[in-house]
Amino acid sequence: MATSVVLVHGAWGGAWIWRPVLPALRAAGHEVHAVTLTGDGERAHLRHAGITLQTHIRDVVGLVEAEELQDIALVGHSYGGQVITGAADALAGRVKQLVYVDAMVPLPGEGWGINHAPEVVAARQAAARANDNALPPPDPADFGLSGAERDWLLRRQVPHPFGPYREPMPFDFDRWRALPRAFIDCNSPAYPTIAGSRQRVREQGDWTLVELPTGHCPMASMPARFSAVLLELLRAG
Repeated sequence: MATSVVLVHGAWGGAWIWRPVLPALRAAGHEVHAVTLTGDGERAHLRHAGITLQTHIRDVVGLVEAEELQDIALVGHSYGGQVITGAADALAGRVKQLVYVDAMVPLPGEGWGINHAPEVVAARQAAARANDNALPPPDPADFGLSGAERDWLLRRQVPHPFGPYREPMPFDFDRWRALPRAFIDCNSPAYPTIAGSRQRVREQGDWTLVELPTGHCPMASMPARFSAVLLELLRAG
């Protein structure tokens, strides 16, 4: 059964990062939309110090409303896990499935970075202060990428708005937990800042969990296998 799929990138990304998986998803009959969050990707010229998590949630809600989507699968990568959680809350009744791709999995009231080690928080805050409240992108080698895939991200990554980093996000936990949820754990190498989410998913115990032997950006490092996993999750959802 075809689904409306909304893909939400992580920090430093844009809709462009999903390009390797779009053909397979669309060939399977799904209506697929990739969002670029305000201040990222081709919308980097809109970056300003006042961007918040709610700005990014509204980006997703705005696309859903403009396209009049129903029966939606929200797919969030990395920081995009925060965004799809908030968007699902705002779009109650229209979302049928959530897929977290090596992504942040918050509890109500938590912000992006809540489970990061103190030294990571301090380093990111300092970097953002020095860069007009935007977080400079890391070397994609940190995601386990090399060669052409690393070069692709190096060319396209942009500083990510930092306002959402510690911003609390309330949402209806019971309604969120009633949705089918899947977590794709990319664990070779495992990106350290996702460690808290990996543990939380296993502790909650009511997730569909898929492990992929690749790094933090499977759409770049393992697009065929990653596409197959997404399609299987969409069929099951």
